[in-house]
Amino acid sequence: MTSKFCLKPMPTGAIALLSGALLLSACASPEKTGEIYDPYETENRARHEAAKRADQKYVEPIAQGYGEWPAPIRDGVTNFSRNLSLAPMIVNNLLQADIKGAGQNTARLLVNSTLGIAGLIDIAGDMEIYEDTTGFGDTLAVWGVGEGAYMETPLIGPSTERDTVGSVVDLATNPIWYISGGSYAALGVIGIVGEKLDERQKYATTIDAVLYGSADSYAQARQIYLQNRRFNLGQEVAFESPDCDEGGVADPYADPYADPYADPYADPYAEPEASTDQNSCNSEEIQ
Repeated sequence: MTSKFCLKPMPTGAIALLSGALLLSACASPEKTGEIYDPYETENRARHEAAKRADQKYVEPIAQGYGEWPAPIRDGVTNFSRNLSLAPMIVNNLLQADIKGAGQNTARLLVNSTLGIAGLIDIAGDMEIYEDTTGFGDTLAVWGVGEGAYMETPLIGPSTERDTVGSVVDLATNPIWYISGGSYAALGVIGIVGEKLDERQKYATTIDAVLYGSADSYAQARQIYLQNRRFNLGQEVAFESPDCDEGGVADPYADPYADPYADPYADPYAEPEASTDQNSCNSEEIQ
């Protein structure tokens, strides 16, 4: 029995979207390092609160339930999703003239798609062939497009005008929508949803602290996102945690400027305790 596996040409709508994305991104206001440009704050805050309600009512409970699934299943879903995203990453590597990154992602795609059974098993990771994560937002940054205004977007979450355009283009140009006329698209959606649920339960402590443990969760999420994003693009220098080895996984929701040795449960407003030894010395001097 012969199986049919064909690649549907990208529709003109997707090409138009790509062209429009470049135009919109080029119009974005350039950012100054360290500053926050947020002209849509009122609308952003409204979307942020709606996202918090959805997270509390639906996403977080479902993610916790998903976390009870066997780890091999969750890892397989995430690996499958990440493997699907490698093809557009390779294209973006080439658009950025990053030959090393393109070669690394190509090797990873070939190894995991074959030996890893369509990407379900991360054989490449065991061979220390790691993902060179990138996207069209990174490509726009390399091309000199400014990040533009901060945006809180549905489904995507914290973003900027440039990265929102990048995320839409990455999604629209993913080959999963065009393989065999889109019949494999459902698998891609399942993989993406599973990956996000796994991410939500894996980093639950940090996410909950930002969303529900901070005085202004919107400002906190905005600050952490922009710091991490600019740091990843090499626009800001942050403290490198000694706990993250080369090839390891860092928490993408963590503050890159936070003191890694500070007590996470300490009260930041507590008065420092007086030294017992100092008090003893003062007493002896008085006598």
